[in-house]
Amino acid sequence: MTEENSTTEALPLPAPNAPEPMSMGAVLRVVTMRRLWYAQIVSTFGDFLALFAVITVMTYQLHATPQQVTGIQIAYLLPIALLGIVSGVFVDRWPVKITLVSSDYVRAGLCLLLLLVHNAIGFYAVLAAISVFSSFFSPAQGVAIRSAVPIHGLRSANSLMQQVLFIMRIVGGPIAVVIVNRLGQHACYLLDSASFVASGTLIASLAIVLPAKSAVVLEVEGKSAVVVTSEKIEKTGIARILADMKEGASFIFHHAALLFVILALAAGMFVMGCFGPLIAIFVRDTLHATDNIFAAASAMIGVGLFIGIAVLNIAAKRVKNTSLVYFGLGGIAVGTLLMAMAPHIVYRLGHHAIPIDVVLTLLGCFTIGFAAGGIIIPSQTMIQEETPPATLGRVGSTVMSLVFSAQIAGLVLSGILANHTSVRRVFLICTIMLAVLIAIGKLWMEPEEHPSPAA
Repeated sequence: MTEENSTTEALPLPAPNAPEPMSMGAVLRVVTMRRLWYAQIVSTFGDFLALFAVITVMTYQLHATPQQVTGIQIAYLLPIALLGIVSGVFVDRWPVKITLVSSDYVRAGLCLLLLLVHNAIGFYAVLAAISVFSSFFSPAQGVAIRSAVPIHGLRSANSLMQQVLFIMRIVGGPIAVVIVNRLGQHACYLLDSASFVASGTLIASLAIVLPAKSAVVLEVEGKSAVVVTSEKIEKTGIARILADMKEGASFIFHHAALLFVILALAAGMFVMGCFGPLIAIFVRDTLHATDNIFAAASAMIGVGLFIGIAVLNIAAKRVKNTSLVYFGLGGIAVGTLLMAMAPHIVYRLGHHAIPIDVVLTLLGCFTIGFAAGGIIIPSQTMIQEETPPATLGRVGSTVMSLVFSAQIAGLVLSGILANHTSVRRVFLICTIMLAVLIAIGKLWMEPEEHPSPAA
């Protein structure tokens, strides 16, 4: 057995003497995981270059309205939200490597269509088409990680993948602006296409072997449940797809702890979606600050996410996933409350005037980013740990659909709420919503304690 295949056996449930959680460095020594990570770095960098280039062109060349710019994000998120539940059914049936590689290569070709686009509708159409194939790539990537990394290394593996996203979110914008100004937006589109080719080629070099699919018997909240794999279902066509979708959704809704972390993840992404379009308005109209403060506030979220995930991976290895989710929800609530209640007071320090509300806004953004790591990584890890391998694709894609739907709802509802009330009150509503979710989790969705199964 090669090094690449040495960790692809069926993953056991954690035993009482479970091994020490793997560090990020140890996870990267797994060949398959390392190459998946390289592929993530390359393709994500290209993605952010193209996305920021489109936003720059829409804003400064096409003089788009705020609603049109927000439409770019919605166009990219909506297909994943709509197709997420269905795409996982196919991911559970298709060869994982072929799904990943073909998705990358098709997206590489679609990126080249951006060279021909000169209006908002064209940008929406191309980004939506790219998103359709991303809806298959993401759950397939989750399956590949689960097959490559031992169960005690999943948290570090997910941390590595998420850190790539947050680093590129921080550096992608400035780099894209420089490239657009010096080489033009077409250079960003070409680089994005090349990044997908590079990612697909890296993944094509891997030997991804999955555990054999068979009927799985597991214990959910103390009750015996049988999850029947796709091969056992005798239905065909649409009926078969609907049966698979129902199977994945049923597993989620009958697993209280898993349902809670998924709702927590969706709530966190809803708040982040609200922040996207409202931070600029909040800085301009409430803080009466410059666009430099807006840039700093946006960056602080990314910095907080990056640092939060790093600290989580080092200092919270033995902390339960559900406990980390409570920390994440509470931290985001504190961040939104800081911004909702920050007083407009100017503190004089010598010749310098320090506006307290600006300082608290920056601190609130950092806190939100830092705490979000306490939701994103534990929720992904728990999904991979608790879900039977045969249904991981459809469960992962269902979660992806809920998360992206929450982001879209945040983008849409934030503008509606802000028009009927103040931005500060929108942040306060987010705080109350998170507090209610924490109470619901504590009262009704806490997992029951059961004796650990024998090794």
